[in-house]
Amino acid sequence: MKKFFGTDGIRGVANQYPITAEMGVNLGRALASIFAEKSEAPLILIGKDTRISGDMIEHAMAAGICSMGVATVFAGVMPTPAIAFLTAEIKAAAGVVISASHNPFYDNGIKIFNKHGYKLSDEMEDNIEQLLLSGPNQNLCHEIQKTGCVSHLKDGNQLYLDFLKKTLPATFSLKGITIALDCSNGATYEIAPQLFSSLGAHVKAIFNTPDGFNINQNCGSQDTVSLQNFVRETKADIGLAFDGDGDRLIAVDETGHEITGDQIMLIGARFLKDSNKLANNLLVTTVMSNIGLKLALKETGIEHAAAKVGDRHVMEMMQHKNAVLGGEDSGHIIYLDHQTTGDGLLAALKLLEAMKKAKKPLSVLSKMMAIFPQMLINIDVKEKPELETIPEIVREIIAVEKQLGNQGRVLVRYSGTQPKCRVMVEGPTHEITEKYCRQIAKTITDVIGM
Repeated sequence: MKKFFGTDGIRGVANQYPITAEMGVNLGRALASIFAEKSEAPLILIGKDTRISGDMIEHAMAAGICSMGVATVFAGVMPTPAIAFLTAEIKAAAGVVISASHNPFYDNGIKIFNKHGYKLSDEMEDNIEQLLLSGPNQNLCHEIQKTGCVSHLKDGNQLYLDFLKKTLPATFSLKGITIALDCSNGATYEIAPQLFSSLGAHVKAIFNTPDGFNINQNCGSQDTVSLQNFVRETKADIGLAFDGDGDRLIAVDETGHEITGDQIMLIGARFLKDSNKLANNLLVTTVMSNIGLKLALKETGIEHAAAKVGDRHVMEMMQHKNAVLGGEDSGHIIYLDHQTTGDGLLAALKLLEAMKKAKKPLSVLSKMMAIFPQMLINIDVKEKPELETIPEIVREIIAVEKQLGNQGRVLVRYSGTQPKCRVMVEGPTHEITEKYCRQIAKTITDVIGM
């Protein structure tokens, strides 16, 4: 098990190990050592979301990078997928995003992209961890006199906006459409309204006034209640909710009902299939996707493959199976023909494109999939022993699976980014689903809970 890297980079409470200024310096040195070694004019691009601790980590990493004789370019507040795109666009040796995604403001994290804009392989993460665990790494730079400098990226927002628009037909317009945006007080707070307004939409935005502390606070892709009400109040044609770093999208239809990531992917897959652009007739999701998606894909005649949780694992399977569309029910959606990672703004554009092509509202398109009742409980745990080695938990899971039969399923796993165990149960009714989910959660709490 890795010591620092989880499902999506390194993450924890800001100013507590490993999300400290000292780790920022050491990680900056490690990244410069690994990624910039063979580059003629090495530079590393750094972006961040709006949480208050971003400045601290950003400058600490820049100090470590510059100490290795490598230049640092600050992109400022920018969505994670924008940094993935810009890393390749400006020919940086690597890209870094300082963000804890959908987590509260007091958390922070570090996501890393290679020079092509892809998240790192397990092997590369292991190499970085070895450098970090080998003790103080001042020796990496003790003979370097020509240290790197810091500069600020110009026109980063415009480059990313231009890229997004190029994924659409030349004549595409959102004129006459009212869009409600929930920017989560995060990285999309400026660029999302700019994007949709520039395409002709009438934009009404909420949660677009970040103060360093309000990122993801009762808003964003993980909490769409306010957006649902806002869509109803404003009579918007669609609501779009992004998470703190802009790599997730959850939508709200014109009646104010939430549309899940699974439903968004199904609409996208059907649109690509009808346009003869769905490579290998395949959609890649994760094991967390609702049973209803699998049934709807079968009815639509689209093949399905399930990867481990994490958009990095989805990407790996997409590349292995030559798929162009994949993602997670949580809203990470990857259009591999255009982007190298999950991109909330791109996914929103493609959803709007599908709606315009079908000439149907989102409430109608979403009915292609019936959602099975699902319940998820997160349990704080004091440790993370292998679940299959704990007899009490194994017996409870087997008993529930036997009761559900082919009318549901159980998925129990540890969070890759937090000290939590996640229990997910799907079943034929809300009552049965809740009963069995709480049953398993209680057993886990009794055995390894805080």
